[in-house]
Amino acid sequence: MNILYSGDARISDGVLISILSLLKHVRQPLHIYLLTAAMTANGQHYAPVKDTTAAFLNGLVSQRNPQSTVKKIDITALFTADPPLANMATRFTPGCMLRLYSDQVPELPDRLLYLDADVVCRQDPTDFYAQDLGQAEFVGVLDHYGKWFFHHGLRPFDYINSGVLLLNMPQIRKTGLFAKTRERCRTHKMFMPDQSALNKLAVHKRLAPAKYNEQHDMKPDTVFQHFSTRLFFFPYFHTQTVKPWQPQAMHQVLHVHAYDDILKEYTALAPALKGSYSHDKN
Repeated sequence: MNILYSGDARISDGVLISILSLLKHVRQPLHIYLLTAAMTANGQHYAPVKDTTAAFLNGLVSQRNPQSTVKKIDITALFTADPPLANMATRFTPGCMLRLYSDQVPELPDRLLYLDADVVCRQDPTDFYAQDLGQAEFVGVLDHYGKWFFHHGLRPFDYINSGVLLLNMPQIRKTGLFAKTRERCRTHKMFMPDQSALNKLAVHKRLAPAKYNEQHDMKPDTVFQHFSTRLFFFPYFHTQTVKPWQPQAMHQVLHVHAYDDILKEYTALAPALKGSYSHDKN
């Protein structure tokens, strides 16, 4: 199973938890790719994932299955040559747009399951991963909130959340989807840049059941739970963001205990993980 994460060095904790959850539920070998870059946006510098972090994660997965791998791919040159200029100062870091460069990385396989770093696996996703992609550029789940506000096709609901995407790379290259999204991110400022561009420009996207990207409360059939920002309207309008690498908040705020075994393992490994990215300069 080919898994893709993208972002700067700060995704490391989330990626560790996400990988631990995959190791628990996926029996086949995992080939994990970390797409990363050095970026400067709005006066802030974002360092790439460290080589030592990738090596630490590679050791973890290969210990569970000798055929599993973790590989870091630094695309600083690609990003620098074509940055998303109009969206460098949004509330989202530029790292969220790095996946839009994956069509320019020949070493990536044809089928990729992209996961945000705040996505945790709850059940085996093999059926979702192995589906026939046909002409679909990607497969994803409706955005929990955005489906009510954004609309780009004939369906009443068609706005997909980009936190979990099954990518058909040959078809993406054929239609030029990622090239078009990079161009739009360079020229048009958007609220959720990469997600908005993907939804607007996709020619063939396929909708999957919510269980493959549950963005709210976990259900009995949830396969992936995505800990994205939630909106609350009572007793007053406010947002709430709790991430898997905040175990205390997971318990006290969200009252989620379903991942306690994974979070316990993460807590034990976290010091070694942090050591892997504290001293390396690469």
